[in-house]
Amino acid sequence: MPIGTPFHERTLALCESLNYREWSGYYTVSAYEAHHEHEYNAIRNSAALIDVSPLFKYRITGRDATRLVDRVVTRDMRKVAVGEVIYTPWCDENGKVIDDGTVSRLDENTYRWTAADPNLRWFHQNAQGMDVRIEDISENVAALALQGPTSGRLLATIVEGADIPNLKYFHVTNGRIAGVPVDISRTGYTGDLGYEIWMPWNEGSRVWDALMSAGRAFDIHPAGMLALDMARIEAGLLLIEVDFNSSKKAMIELQKYSPFELGLGRLVDMDKTRFVGHDALVREQKHGHTRQIAGLEVDWPSVEKLYDEIGLAPSIPATASRVAVPVYKNGIQIGKATSTTWSPSLKKLIALATIKSDFAKPGTALEMEITVEAVRHRVPASVVKTPFFNPRRKTATPVL
Repeated sequence: MPIGTPFHERTLALCESLNYREWSGYYTVSAYEAHHEHEYNAIRNSAALIDVSPLFKYRITGRDATRLVDRVVTRDMRKVAVGEVIYTPWCDENGKVIDDGTVSRLDENTYRWTAADPNLRWFHQNAQGMDVRIEDISENVAALALQGPTSGRLLATIVEGADIPNLKYFHVTNGRIAGVPVDISRTGYTGDLGYEIWMPWNEGSRVWDALMSAGRAFDIHPAGMLALDMARIEAGLLLIEVDFNSSKKAMIELQKYSPFELGLGRLVDMDKTRFVGHDALVREQKHGHTRQIAGLEVDWPSVEKLYDEIGLAPSIPATASRVAVPVYKNGIQIGKATSTTWSPSLKKLIALATIKSDFAKPGTALEMEITVEAVRHRVPASVVKTPFFNPRRKTATPVL
């Protein structure tokens, strides 16, 4: 049975809809109101506060800490300085992705590692013979994502001891909020300007209260998973067990993905020969792969026409879809769309899809299945580059 996060008393008081879901054994808000539009608009237009405490979190320390992280992930940790954060996948011995997440280098031999799934056993298996300590701090560290255009200005007003205005994208610093020691990383899962705040589990409510109180001037709103799902699709960000499967949970080979198939080839340092799965990825790089994840933009006028022909106004589900639907080329199925949403910011119907590599070039005309009144139809869709939504403020110096 799920339990509450450190912020459950605060979120429950605000969650008028009582619309919760389970995330890694915790109660997590799906939407605070009957509809999540205000929460989505906060992400894109002001500031949204999202409880992401259910993430799995690990602390890696010791003389061989860098050696362990470097052995597991596909990135080159020798290039990561103290105070930097990286996003990275990590693979099994066959080059198939086990999970993805962020690694923050907090000190010379101190790392905080986040993941969607439990990875403690895998880390220990790869640490044999190393002078390293691996701690599961998931239940000791609470986490909030503060996302949106006004998030930087809000943080700058309440954080003590941290230079928020000059905190660069994918960097981490530390300070205090309401007297609570916090780490603040300029990261997030929305594709917008945003920060993630890490704090002691039992002091989380003090940080929440300070952010919500100071945030009134910046139009802050608590936001749930429905709004976050729309934002992450717009940002072209993948969701494990929806857009791809962990190789540890896959039942058949077809369910396993390599970083190249996920479109994460840029995150694989092939000059680094010491990470798990390297040899398999060298072979894949040489021989290629037959599929990959790409972005799709659906031709909305064609969808409107389907509704018009049966006398209905066009409609689309308000929530993002995680139901896979076929994608076609010349009447032959060449893939599946796994995450689909209407983008309020772009006014477009977009999707993340696994398709055959031959058809993954931007501009390629395809078809995607749409169901209207229980009847399946195929509508035109084109391959586009991701992220679909990529504002300059995400990486630029915040305007304070």
